[in-house]
Amino acid sequence: MKKFILFAAIVISFTPMAFAIDKSDLNVDFFNRFNDEYLYNYVNEAIDNNHDAKQATIRVEEYRQRVKMQFANELPTFGVSASYLGVHVPEFNPSYEVKKNAFVLPFVANYEADFLLKNHDKTKSAKKTLEMSKFDEQSAYLALVSDVATAYTNILEYDKLINEQTKIVNNYKQILNRDDKKFSRGTINTTDLNNSQSRYKSAQIKLEEYIKQRETLLMDFAVLLGRSSDKANSIERGNLDKFEYSASIPDEIESDVIFSRPDVKRAEAALEKAKIDIRVARKEFLPTFYITGIWAFNTMAPGNFFSWKSSLAALMAGATQDIFMGGRKVANLKYQKAKYEELFEQYNRTDLEAVKEVNTSLCFIKHDKTVENERKEKLKLEGKNLKNADKRFKQGVISKPQQLDAQNSYINKDMDLAQAKTQKIVNYYTLYKAVGGKL
Repeated sequence: MKKFILFAAIVISFTPMAFAIDKSDLNVDFFNRFNDEYLYNYVNEAIDNNHDAKQATIRVEEYRQRVKMQFANELPTFGVSASYLGVHVPEFNPSYEVKKNAFVLPFVANYEADFLLKNHDKTKSAKKTLEMSKFDEQSAYLALVSDVATAYTNILEYDKLINEQTKIVNNYKQILNRDDKKFSRGTINTTDLNNSQSRYKSAQIKLEEYIKQRETLLMDFAVLLGRSSDKANSIERGNLDKFEYSASIPDEIESDVIFSRPDVKRAEAALEKAKIDIRVARKEFLPTFYITGIWAFNTMAPGNFFSWKSSLAALMAGATQDIFMGGRKVANLKYQKAKYEELFEQYNRTDLEAVKEVNTSLCFIKHDKTVENERKEKLKLEGKNLKNADKRFKQGVISKPQQLDAQNSYINKDMDLAQAKTQKIVNYYTLYKAVGGKL
């Protein structure tokens, strides 16, 4: 049984610890409001598997252990060491012989009496560093899920653009085939044929650019999910036409929400830590109190080794005070004060940046909605033109190339609308990040 317990303890000590962020702090349900069956799952997958985000989580655990290390300074220490002792002492009493060679086993206890709470303040400072690391972790995950959602939406956009651009390429191909026949019959000149070929080639180039951008995005997206980029083409996804935010975006954000952002909270924690560090720097000028206890067993004197007669016991208490440190303590105090002033200015700037980012996101969304609505109206108008062109073609008033040009014009307006819609939704993610996920 003892061997089993020892083995289990060894296994546990070498087993990696599992750390995870609380997803409720990220409001992951926000990504379940876009009428898409994949986005929510991808966001959760990235949270669980993204390696950069995991580093932020593990870093929190590092600072948690640093707090424990600093707290250990508030507790007594106890140690033992086995030593050989060779000594020559005067013969005070011929009947009492002290051995010149002995084995000594001292138990030593040390405690820095924290009457001035200096070590306690250092522990508080370490806890503030831990708190800051937690806010850094939250910021890292907010940025991650925002990047995942943005990449996914851009992929949907390129799916749409590639599908529509393929139609344009096919239309220009039909026009080119007809122009080849016209040229062979001598009804058009070389310039007209070259222009037709140029339009077809330009459409092909644009299609290749879209395909290249989508492949790059898919590989980046796979890495964000913690997958190999070789699996990028197997990523399932929805449709941009159905992809839309089902809730409402507020016109304004309360200040309490803005100032609860993790970067703002981190700046507050850094400022509080700086105050504690100034207090610690002041206490460095005061004496350090200590208590030391020794209980040593030895073989110098007669009697049993582990007996009171053969042991040496001592208790010492005192205080130490530095007299000259070359100005180090004064410089450290001034440094901590300057650090506080720097962090105070950083805190003010962080507050201003937070308000600006939220207002900028709201401004973008407002204008993005206007642009999207205007492009919807243009698409409707172009749709009417396309219907008229179809009627006129059936009536024989216009040629097939003219009808195909009308189709291309409608497709281009539809692609413009897709880009406007994508920009609006991406700015939703920007607002989500700007308010710390509280949307």
